Amino acid sequence: MSSSATEGADVVELLKEAGVAEHAVIYELGCGWGALVVALARAFPTAQIRGVEISPLPYWVGRLRTRNLSNVHLHRGNFYDCDVQEAAAVTCYLFTKPMTKVAEFLDSKLKPGTPVVSLSFSFRDRVVSAVRQTAGPLGHTALYYWPAQKER
Repeated sequence: MSSSATEGADVVELLKEAGVAEHAVIYELGCGWGALVVALARAFPTAQIRGVEISPLPYWVGRLRTRNLSNVHLHRGNFYDCDVQEAAAVTCYLFTKPMTKVAEFLDSKLKPGTPVVSLSFSFRDRVVSAVRQTAGPLGHTALYYWPAQKER
């Protein structure tokens, strides 16, 4: 199993552990090439998977990869401009630098108790609910329930 497949499996496992409903709306912020979107669409076939990617080339590759997945909608743009209030869950695989701003964005948008899963780059000032160590070089996958309490 490739490292991206392992990481996708970890995300799916954590979302299922969090009790994400079958018909949920799941957002993937910064969906890149679409690997995680595909894993989510297959694991939650009756859910609506909404990926958001700002970079043109990864977005178009993601569109190509998901063209036969009827439960996937990809949007090209800045996810900070998206209304994620309806999200039953959110995933993100971003770098360290934007995580503070992403936390503030989620603080302002998500309903209390929304599961949020981050891959490799944690919300460093927030309390983690569950972690899966990733076999690949990228470290771990972490589950939060938003608004994740701030660490003291």
